[in-house]
Amino acid sequence: MGNGILDIGISGLLTAQNQLLTTSHNISNVATPGYNRQQVILNTNTPQSSGAGFVGRGVHSTTVQRIYNQFLVNQSLQIQTQSQSLDSHFAQIKQLDDMLGDTTSGLSPALQNFFSALQDVASNPSVIPSRQAMISNGEALAARFQSMDQRMSQMREGINAQVTSLVVEVNSLAVQLAEINQQITLAEGASGGQPANDMLDQRDELINRLSKLINTDTIRESNGSVSVFVGNGQALVVGSQVLSLKAIQSPDDPSDLTLGLISRNNTIQINEDQVTGGVLGGLLSFRSETLDSAQNALGRIAITLAQSFNEQHQLGVDLNGNMGVNFFTVPSPKVISALTNNPASNISASISDHGALTTSDYQFSYDGTNYTLTRLSDNTSVSTLVAPSGGAPLILDGISVTGATILTNERFRIQPTVNGAKDIAINITDTTKIAAAAPNRTNAAVTNTGTGKISAGTVNPLPLDPDLQQPLTITFHTPYDGQYDVTGTGAGLPATNQAYTEGADISFNGYTFQISGSPAAGDIFTIAPNINGSADNRNALLLGALQTKNIVENGTASYQSAYGQLVSQIGNKTRELEVTSKSQANFLAQIENTIQSTSGVNLDEEAANLMRFQQAYQAASKIIEMSNTLFDSILRIR
Repeated sequence: MGNGILDIGISGLLTAQNQLLTTSHNISNVATPGYNRQQVILNTNTPQSSGAGFVGRGVHSTTVQRIYNQFLVNQSLQIQTQSQSLDSHFAQIKQLDDMLGDTTSGLSPALQNFFSALQDVASNPSVIPSRQAMISNGEALAARFQSMDQRMSQMREGINAQVTSLVVEVNSLAVQLAEINQQITLAEGASGGQPANDMLDQRDELINRLSKLINTDTIRESNGSVSVFVGNGQALVVGSQVLSLKAIQSPDDPSDLTLGLISRNNTIQINEDQVTGGVLGGLLSFRSETLDSAQNALGRIAITLAQSFNEQHQLGVDLNGNMGVNFFTVPSPKVISALTNNPASNISASISDHGALTTSDYQFSYDGTNYTLTRLSDNTSVSTLVAPSGGAPLILDGISVTGATILTNERFRIQPTVNGAKDIAINITDTTKIAAAAPNRTNAAVTNTGTGKISAGTVNPLPLDPDLQQPLTITFHTPYDGQYDVTGTGAGLPATNQAYTEGADISFNGYTFQISGSPAAGDIFTIAPNINGSADNRNALLLGALQTKNIVENGTASYQSAYGQLVSQIGNKTRELEVTSKSQANFLAQIENTIQSTSGVNLDEEAANLMRFQQAYQAASKIIEMSNTLFDSILRIR
């Protein structure tokens, strides 16, 4: 009996001791990140059979179990990686939104100042200070485009730097995961399968930290290890084996860094659209979904402004009597050869219609049969069986591809507008070269007897007619028969017996005008070069009208409204991300609170357990003391 009671007392003592140790361990780790509360799992010893039935033989500890809810933890990881991605995207787009929407350093005030200076020239076309102010404000406008593009490029470089830094951090966590996987496997194997709770917590904390950086999937293996996969299923950690991420040049644009996985000395690119979570996912999604299109949109405004302004400027004459030249330098499309292309392969791309430009990038490829130009934003494409080299160009959205020397399965990325804001510049520094005047003057002879009037006329769109400034004479027949003759030098001249229609367009030598009223027999109208037209502001007025003319995006937006759309789009996206990010953070906090209430250490509860287990320990000691007393009593029997 004594030995039975002693064994029972010892079992209770040891069990209470384990419970006290575990409770003390919980209290000590109350502030340890990722720690899950532990408890001792008890079971009764096998009872002993006696004639009076089964008599209990005490208790034993079967295991120390951590309080852990796998479902909640998985949900927390999923929401956390989404939350980190949203936070990262929002932090980046907020900078872009602040820059674009700035009322002093944004594009809007620079645009307004330039066209205000142009209006001053229109009001005083011969005043040199007004012309100088126009050039200065043009330089300021170009500088504003350049500074905004530079800020976007700095953001792009910052993303590259963060990607490089985060890849190092991911690899460090992967190595630690592989090491602790091995430790857990060895520890649990040596203990007969008992859970290595503290190491399991450490591993979960590493996975938690990893999920903040990149979206991950985990699989728990039968040996106790965990395999970790990233991107579109590439293994990062398998047991104690670890692979490494690498920041690599994007095959489509070497100026961007993307993610690759080093496997057997080969680097496998991870598709960016598969990196949907964590800080890395937020950075990459910001670059592909927001920064690329914003930089393209700003560049499109710059290119459209430069090209349309140049086209109108070339239709006027300057103070020297010469036809206008380009006021702005027009940026060219950027063409990027894929890293796998033959170095000798090349294509030429140009802008054939600035009004049709979009904010998308394009891909030109050859599959051995078809030459294809594809708009990457929606995969709209045009194809030809004949290489656009020396023949008809391949055109899509105002982008013209010619001179293609390309091998089968090679591709080129075309970025029509990405350098627009960076490369725009003023082409004129001489104030006399501002073409504010029209090239021709129209006139009605003072001897005319009818009521006919001739309009000032306009120059036809480029290219200029070589005979544009050749004098023309329009003479109505005598006797009057409703017809007139046009004489002068140029194609189609002389033109005789032309039927008169009041207000109808008359166009010769690239110049269009109208005659209204009722001309009389012998009435004469002339068109002559605009000599000494320093006070003429007709072309300046047409240049000023471009400010409000719908030119961008197939004639649906002006320069300012196109910029306003960009600001609005970025602003709306910023607000959306801000709201979604806060909502996701609140949801994450709720789940973490639920996990903490279940698995976290409650000091009040642990203090109560400490007292309870202390009492159990003392009671078990009393059993041992009683057993010893009974044994002594037996020894005293003689």
